[in-house]
Amino acid sequence: MYTHTHIQTNYNKAFIIGITLNVIYILVEVFYGLMINSMALLADAGHNFSDVLGLLLAWGASYLAKTATTEKRTYGFRKSTILAALFNAILLMIAVGAITIEAIRKFISPEPVQGLIMMIVAGIGVVINGITAFLFLKGRKEDLNIKGAFLHMAADAGVSLGVVLAGFIIYSTGWLWIDPAISLVIVLVITIGTWGLLRDSFHLSMDAVPDGINLKEVGNYLKGINGVVEVHDLHIWAMSTTETALTAHLVIPNETKDDYFLKKICGELHNRFGIEHSTIQIEKSAQSSNCEHRNV
Repeated sequence: MYTHTHIQTNYNKAFIIGITLNVIYILVEVFYGLMINSMALLADAGHNFSDVLGLLLAWGASYLAKTATTEKRTYGFRKSTILAALFNAILLMIAVGAITIEAIRKFISPEPVQGLIMMIVAGIGVVINGITAFLFLKGRKEDLNIKGAFLHMAADAGVSLGVVLAGFIIYSTGWLWIDPAISLVIVLVITIGTWGLLRDSFHLSMDAVPDGINLKEVGNYLKGINGVVEVHDLHIWAMSTTETALTAHLVIPNETKDDYFLKKICGELHNRFGIEHSTIQIEKSAQSSNCEHRNV
């Protein structure tokens, strides 16, 4: 069995900076949101609070993923990164419901809002969320957990920009309905941004084949290896948001292969498909295995 050593980037500094900036900004948003009676600011504060919880979950999961294996947990806590991404998405969906209810209430009973202060506070949010998103920019393509953090911060920057626009319109026209209307736009942005995260994290938690890996292509590669007449019990799943595992049985009637043969296959699986941990079992016939039989 060939084992690829996966090097994980340390995002501790990014998490500390991002969480600190967002906690300070949430306090500012809540204070001014209550002071000027802005539903859009309070909605954005609620969204930011859920993102801070999400960052804490993602940070904790990233730490747990690096802990050593035990007799009970032979993979350690790698799976916690997937669960963190899933919980992160669920938290955001709960926030969406709360914001929607309050926005509808504001439509029914509009209340005065100070547009200028709303613009200034939200403008600060654009800068803070933009900086935080940038801290996770590099890792968004290779780690679903980090991607969740990045998407939330990037969406927050866009949402805050929307609140700035709402403040400008209210300041210029006095249209109070703009405040809850922007809140519903925020809800739409959060829902769209969260759906992909919810779907992907749920699939990975169910040990589905990770996105970007085609099961048939992997099966065809294995069947195309010289001497292989059949491939069965092929399984591909995510050990974490950054590591993929594979197990497969190769039927080779005239089996005379050595360890180098296995090492070469595992190396190709990594290079072609990004699969870090592969376990290959060689059999002289399919009947020689007691495992569940499934042709690819």
